[in-house]
Amino acid sequence: MSNTQLTCLCGSVSITVTENNPHVGTCHCGMCRKWGGGPLMTVKHDSPISFSGEENISVFSSSEWAERGFCKQCGTHLFYRLKETQEYYLTAGLFEDNKHFVFDHQVFIDNKPDYYEFANATRNMTEKEIFAMFANSDDN
Repeated sequence: MSNTQLTCLCGSVSITVTENNPHVGTCHCGMCRKWGGGPLMTVKHDSPISFSGEENISVFSSSEWAERGFCKQCGTHLFYRLKETQEYYLTAGLFEDNKHFVFDHQVFIDNKPDYYEFANATRNMTEKEIFAMFANSDDN
């Protein structure tokens, strides 16, 4: 297993991941679009993640279930994290080596505005389907 080093724009924050998940997903919810000016593209990471420059990370609690991390110095969006499970969704733009990535799913597809459309064939889930999926995972 090889480590991958990711950095924000200014280099104040470094993130080390041990495994690269090749699956890129996009969220079209209103919060994600407001946060970044468009859909949020992320890569879920279940493997260990370590940070350096943590004093430069600001975390915003955006909902009851999730928070968003960004660099205090340059504003680079770093992650979306589920509070209960501490699952990290790192922003896809952090990865310089992205040749192996596959854009394969979109969530909150029913919240996507009409002014853009991705050409990729993806698995699409609505807001209702996403909330049902997380509600059902609590039963396991």
